Order: sequence, then C-alpha cells, then structure tokens
Amino acid sequence: MAAAAACLLPLLLQVPPALALALGLIAAVGYGFDKRWPGVLRLALLLGVAGYVVLTFGFNIGRDVGTALLAALLAVKPGETHGRRDAQSLLGFSLFAPFAAFLQDQGPLVMALSLLALGLLLVALSMLAEYRPGAPAPRFETSRARSTGLAVLVALPLALAGFWLFPRLATPLWGMPENALGRGGLDERMTPDQWIEMFASDVPAARVRFPGTTPTRQELYWRAQVLWDFDGRSWTRESGLAGGEPAPAAPLPTPSSVIDYELSLEPTDQRYLLVLDRPLEAPEGARLLADDSVEANAPVSRLLKYTGRSVPGPRADLALDPATRQRATALPLGLNPQTVALGRQWSAESGGSDVAVVRRALEWIGAEFSYSLTVPPTGLHGVDEFLFDTRVGFCQHYSSAFATLMRAAGIPSRVVIGYAGGYRNPYADYWVVRRMDAHAWNEVWLEGRGWTRVDPTAAVAPVRILDTIEDRQRAEALLPEAFTPVRDLADWARRSWNELVLSFDADRQARLFRPLGIDQASAGQLGLAFAIGAGAVMLLTLWYLMRGQPASRDPLVAAWLEFAKRLRRAGLGKAPSEPPLAYGRRLSEALPGQSETLVSLSRRYAADRYAPDGLDGEARRQLIADLKAFRPARKPR
Repeated sequence: MAAAAACLLPLLLQVPPALALALGLIAAVGYGFDKRWPGVLRLALLLGVAGYVVLTFGFNIGRDVGTALLAALLAVKPGETHGRRDAQSLLGFSLFAPFAAFLQDQGPLVMALSLLALGLLLVALSMLAEYRPGAPAPRFETSRARSTGLAVLVALPLALAGFWLFPRLATPLWGMPENALGRGGLDERMTPDQWIEMFASDVPAARVRFPGTTPTRQELYWRAQVLWDFDGRSWTRESGLAGGEPAPAAPLPTPSSVIDYELSLEPTDQRYLLVLDRPLEAPEGARLLADDSVEANAPVSRLLKYTGRSVPGPRADLALDPATRQRATALPLGLNPQTVALGRQWSAESGGSDVAVVRRALEWIGAEFSYSLTVPPTGLHGVDEFLFDTRVGFCQHYSSAFATLMRAAGIPSRVVIGYAGGYRNPYADYWVVRRMDAHAWNEVWLEGRGWTRVDPTAAVAPVRILDTIEDRQRAEALLPEAFTPVRDLADWARRSWNELVLSFDADRQARLFRPLGIDQASAGQLGLAFAIGAGAVMLLTLWYLMRGQPASRDPLVAAWLEFAKRLRRAGLGKAPSEPPLAYGRRLSEALPGQSETLVSLSRRYAADRYAPDGLDGEARRQLIADLKAFRPARKPR
C-alpha cells in the first residue's frame, strides 16, 4: 500500500487541488482498512468519482482529464485489494501513475517522487514473489531496499547511454492530446477582473537570460498577444481582417541597439510565444505577425526554449492601411456613451494632435485615478463606470478604458497582453517572469512614429496606489520572507534541470560531438555512438555481476576463502561445485605430508557450516586461526 500511495502521489500533484484532496482521502481509506469493499459500494464510488472528475473539467476531454481519471481509478483500486493477485494487479496499475505524471510535468520534484515510488514498488514486488499461500507474510528488511537500490544503479548507466546517445527524432511520430484546462497561460480574451487569481500566483511563466546587454526594467515588456476587437466588455483577437490572422510581418532592419535573449517558456497550452518588445524575428517553428506578436505552429504543451532578438521603442511604419485603421478604431454601438462623447470632445479640442490627446488622458489618470486589486463589479457600460464613477482598478481596467477613449477620439489603438518586469534570481544570471507579472498595456498609432506603446497603469500617481500584488502576497504568505533564499535556490535548481534535461532535444544531441570535430552528428553516427556506449556499459555491468564471490562478513567463511585462494595459487584451486570434504580429500592426496591437517580443516569447516549444531565458539576461533596459518609445505605432485 505504501508503494501504491507513492506511485499515486506525483499524479495527484497534476490535478486540481480540490480533486486531489478528494482522491487522496478515498485512497487513504482503502489503504487503511484491510477489508474488501462490497461490489455495489465500489461501483457507486467509481461512478461518483468519475462523474466528479468530468464535472471538474467541464465535460471536456483532454490529456489532463485522462490523468485525473487514472488517479481516480487508482484511488478506488485499494478497496478491492485483498489477496496476492489483487496486490500484484494494484502495483502493476500503479506503475502507470508516474508515467502519466510525466505527461504533465517533467520537473525534478516529479522525477524524485517517481524514483521513490519505483523503489518501493520493486521492493513490494520482491516481497510478493516470495509469498506462498499459508506461509507467514514476508517482512520488510533493509537488505531488500539495498538490493533494489543496487539493481537500479546497475541499470542507470544503460539508461543514461540511451538518454544521451540514442538518436532522437526532430519531430515526434505522434502528438499528444491537448489539456482540457489551460495551464496558466494568457487567453485570447481579456475581461476586467479576470486576472485576480493569476495575480496571486508567483509560479514562473518564463525564465530569461541576456547573454549581452541587459535591458532596463522599464524596457521589460514581454509581448504575448494583441487584442483588436471590443464588444463593450471583453477584448479579443478573433475575427478582424479577411483571412483571419494578420499577415506575417516584413523583417525589420537590424539596428545597433539589438537586445539578444534566451527564453525558456513554461507550458501554456496556447500558441503564443513571449517576446521582448519589439521582436525582430520569430524563433524556429513560429511566425512573426504584423502586430509584432509571435505565433507558434503548435500549442506550447511542454517547456520550450528559444532565442530572440528585439529592439526597444516604437518602429516607424510607413502607413496604416484603411482596413487596419477601421479595425483599430471600431467601437460597439450604443455602449459607453460618456466615454465616446469625451473622446470626440478631446479630439475636437486638440487641433488635430493625437499626441496631445494621449498626453491629456495620461495626465487625467495621474491626477484622479487610483490603483487597487479590490474593485467593484461593473455593468453594461463598464468603461463609463470606471472613468466617471469608481476611477479605481488595475491594468485590465486601465488598458480597456484607455483604448476605448482613444478610439472614440479617432486614434487607432489596441490592447497588448503579456508580462511586465521580472525578478532577477540573485544566485544565477537570469530573470524569472512570474504569473503575477501579467500585465495589459496599449499601443496607439501616431503619425510618423507608428505603433507606440502607452502604459496608462504606470501613469497612476504613487500616492494613489491603494494595494498591490506584493501587499496581497505578504498578507497571504504561507512562508515568511526569510525563506526567500530557499525559493530562489529551488528555482535555480529547476532551471538547471530544465537546461540539462528538458532542453536536450534532437538539435542539441546532434551538436554533442562538436568537441570531437563533428559539427552535426548524423543519425548513423549517433546510432554507432549509442551501440559503442551501450556495449561498454553492458560489459562493465556483466563484469560487476560476475566478478567473483564477494568477501563474506562471516570470519570463518572469509578465512576459508583465503585458504582456498592460497591453494589456488599453488595449483590446487577449488571447483565452484566441489564440497569441502571432497576438496579436503583431493588436497590430502596432492599434499601427502599435510594430509591429516587438510582433512581436519575440511571436516571441521563442514561440521560448522552444515552440521545441525556446528562448532562452539572456541572451536570456531581455533579453526579460523588454523585456516589463516596454513601454508602448503611444498609444490603438489
């Protein structure tokens, strides 16, 4: 039961917390009570748990749903485990749990828990293999754990040879189904108040290293998606231009102030890639769109590492085509009339200067608006209520209201969602972009400058910041700030694991032999290297397993083995199947001058090892001394 629980644990870490708690309690009941549950109860419990799982995931089908259903089956399984056959079945099914957990997370914690589960499972299987009906149940002994650990260590070199050298495919032969629920990524829809739960999470969204120039904190705007369409409440990127998505952008000239970076993006189950504003190119397997966002060819369902090149500041586009201008100034009819009227009034009073309208809006925000995560709900005219009534909100409210006001003034605008800032790990030269760094800002079209970033949230006066994400975290923190170094070290360990293991793909494997002068190893070269490496490992393993009988901890047996070794050097080696008495008779014939001594030594040794009572303490000590003192008197005949 301990082995089954250890197998289930890494799987429970991959399902929603409430579901994990329920499944854990059901499994604990099955582990604790040594009684077979009635069949009706098992069936009802299974149907109830399966229904709860499906309800939790909103009746959707995905990889995470399958993982949760497997956890549910393993949680109920102990209720029907009674005999040896049931136990073997439970352990066999439990072995699927760590493998399924790796489909969701391949981090060091899951790996460590899976190795522990595998060790316990092997020990349990070895105990079951010795059990016979009617006999006492085998007991756990530390020697079992040692032998299991030794077996794993013996297999480890071959596993490492396969990991590093077995030829990898650049693309998999098959794809995995997507998750039914997203994994903390930014959706293609932004609605005010929807990011509160994300703000409360300090889980990393990405890790970034700058090999050259490190940008200032004010330049750390990580672009994810650009939202164009507004229905009065939510901003989306659906519909728009004919043909759906914007056309790929033309490559920009490379300026002297290019910022290079290496980014590891955590799984999001979305197609966007985080890029530093403004990207010059798209990573391999993705495309750069006209709105400067980057879209991958497939959803990011695993850790993705890529390099990027960006240049801060606006880019001077030549012109804004009529279709894009119409899209960037469209507003829903009949909604937020006060905002529309104010935008038109400011446009008329600006004398045709869009910059003056933008500056006037930012000054208004700085003078009269406040920042807070605690905001009242809004109704049909949400932007009007925010601008003219509450004047309290966070980035989603400010970016939505600012874009609406600019469009009302005839200024093309759009909402950009992503992350702002980051946290530099003091133990390594990289930055951590957390989910709590999620942010929304705006871009407005200005003649001669093109799309220009404007962050209305940053315009709020510091004295009007009522509460922040950091304030909430300090109030709700489970661990004191003294544990921050532990968190940083843990994140450094996770990043090192990502770099060493998870990022080892076909491309890195092909570059593995560059120190040997092979720039890009072919599949044939990798196969030959694997064959040589695996062969060497297997030969070493066979040598270890067959290197001879190890020294015994019994001093009498150790003395006998040394006695036989001295005689082997004299040409009288003992055959592996030769009993002590037969060996003694053969020695007495070969060494007639010491025949009595040799017969005595062999008889006393056989009496101690195989007779019911054996030798007493003094006789054993004397025999040990005699065996150690014996030397062949002359060469055998």
